[in-house]
Amino acid sequence: MLPEFLSKIVSRQDAVARIGALAGPVVFTNGVFDVLHRGHVTYLAQARALGGSLVVALNTDASARRLGKGPDRPLNAEQDRAMVIAALESVSLVTWFDEDTPVQLLSELRPQVYVKGGDYDMRKLAETALVEGYGGRAVAIPFVDGYSTSRLVDRIRAS
Repeated sequence: MLPEFLSKIVSRQDAVARIGALAGPVVFTNGVFDVLHRGHVTYLAQARALGGSLVVALNTDASARRLGKGPDRPLNAEQDRAMVIAALESVSLVTWFDEDTPVQLLSELRPQVYVKGGDYDMRKLAETALVEGYGGRAVAIPFVDGYSTSRLVDRIRAS
């Protein structure tokens, strides 16, 4: 018997079809979420608290590799990352995007709230302009200092 949380993982096309059934306002965030840690869990819970539902768009493996985090990243494959994220109570729906940014996916889903970590300058993101252009809002959630996957990977490699 498959775990119930697997129903949260949907293709991009199905995300467009299912977003209307989510409790609003819909909050959207994106990222690699390669090795889940305290910073991720805190961030996702805070994002969910901004609305009724949280959609997480994961970078595909190819998209994640283009981010320059290293040739062996992501460490976990996109399907595995999706399962871990979908198992979180704060997450309502998980999908993927293969582009370098989620701008196109955001234009398809049109969530009311777009969220990124506090290490991003929201004013400089094309995603912010898009979401605010149709009446949504963009929010930066304070970064949980000392927690990053890159830092964790570096510590593991050093030992």
